[in-house]
Amino acid sequence: FKQMKDKKIINIVLGWLVFLIASITYFLTLEPTVSWWDCGEFIISAYKLEVGHPPGAPFFMILGKVFSLFASSKEHVALTVNALSALASAGTVMLLYWSIVHLAQNLFKNEKTTVTQQIVCWGSGLVGALAYTFSDTFWFSAIEAEVYALSSLFTAAVFGAMLKWESVADQKHNGRWLILIAYLLGLSIGVHLLNLLALPALGLIFYFKRYTFSWKGFLSSIVISSGILLIILYVIIPGFPALAFTVDKLVVNQLGMPFNSGVYIVFFLIISLLSAGIYWTIKRKSPVWNAALTVLTVIMIGYSSYGLIIIRSSADTPMNQNQPDNAFNLLKYLNREQYGNRPLFYGRYYNAPAEKMDGKKKQYNKVNGKYEVTGTLPEKIIYNDKIQTYFPRMYSDEPHHVREYKSWANIKGKPVRVRVNGEVKTIYKPTFTENLRFLFSYQLGHMYFRYFMWNFAGRQNDIQGHGSFLNGNWISGIPFLDKIRLGSQEQLPS
Repeated sequence: FKQMKDKKIINIVLGWLVFLIASITYFLTLEPTVSWWDCGEFIISAYKLEVGHPPGAPFFMILGKVFSLFASSKEHVALTVNALSALASAGTVMLLYWSIVHLAQNLFKNEKTTVTQQIVCWGSGLVGALAYTFSDTFWFSAIEAEVYALSSLFTAAVFGAMLKWESVADQKHNGRWLILIAYLLGLSIGVHLLNLLALPALGLIFYFKRYTFSWKGFLSSIVISSGILLIILYVIIPGFPALAFTVDKLVVNQLGMPFNSGVYIVFFLIISLLSAGIYWTIKRKSPVWNAALTVLTVIMIGYSSYGLIIIRSSADTPMNQNQPDNAFNLLKYLNREQYGNRPLFYGRYYNAPAEKMDGKKKQYNKVNGKYEVTGTLPEKIIYNDKIQTYFPRMYSDEPHHVREYKSWANIKGKPVRVRVNGEVKTIYKPTFTENLRFLFSYQLGHMYFRYFMWNFAGRQNDIQGHGSFLNGNWISGIPFLDKIRLGSQEQLPS
């Protein structure tokens, strides 16, 4: 303990020990074949590099393809792709251990921690990392071919790299860690967009390291980091295919060039501009602009994994969802347009009558070597304003959704007279209280708190639950408490 080097070695060894424990756990319980939900699709995407559902996961496809090469036969492909999730999850746990230890050490103001303090730090890391290892949700995702395991690894790596930057922030060349973080964020776009939500946390770490605390500075760091998140999400990601399609339509329709020529033009134009910008900032000795352009460059390098989607879609693979073989279809693919829009702050109830369609969005297709408008889609559907509300929770008009709304919220509604197609009708509009009842009973209670308690209390059984007392609930393991909520558990099958 007297030597800092010894403590670092012990910390590294403990981190790899956690990795070993997690790896053994996940490989012993690894799903040997195809799991439920999207796993089969992701295995196909990885094995044959086929195009899955929007917005795609090209970097997962690349890594999954590498793992599938280790299959001794096609019957074992699913197992090898599942193994990618197992290793990614074990790596996540290891990085989580080191992050917890780092944060625990920051609690002690003195630079040289005592033996007891160091044991507390290591113990905190072990408890936190191993608790996460065996948590229900994380363990479940660790043994099947889904993007969430690899996404968790990227989040852990980005956060861990930011903590590493914090420890060397006063040293020369500390900015290389920020560039690494930007590159990892770019790569993570090709796995799952959830990783970008780490940006506000990274902004706070940067703020507390560089500045003295004030509420103004604290809030400013959140606003700035959230702004960067929005720029990546709504400017960089859709911006490239939008610009590429504009140029592609021009050169294809006006100059007779082949399809996707505009993609190559925009690609090389961006490379040229970024390279020239970085060179200019070096010559002008402008470190801030140099760092900004370098960060943007490595994000774009990571994001370039989406080139795989266009390439494989152009090959017309058997599974080719949305056929994003050109910039226009790629933009729709990235924007997840097939899923439609969900009203978040103000919108319709499920029984609101539609009144009109607003706006027309042109749909382009390849016709005789050109991009031609082959139809239009409405940009927005206008619903009767009397059957709308703030913070709408129950908006889907699909019959099975409506049944669940009425069941969970115990909807009685209040009568509202509206004009539909020239005829006056009475519609029972859900009350705002019923709207909130659905929020708390289903969305928060059943779909969040239940999962939360699966991880940190206990799970009734592994049978899909639909709100009944018999299956899929969380339990505390304390009989009299569980009896109050779910009735006696003693007579249920084990």
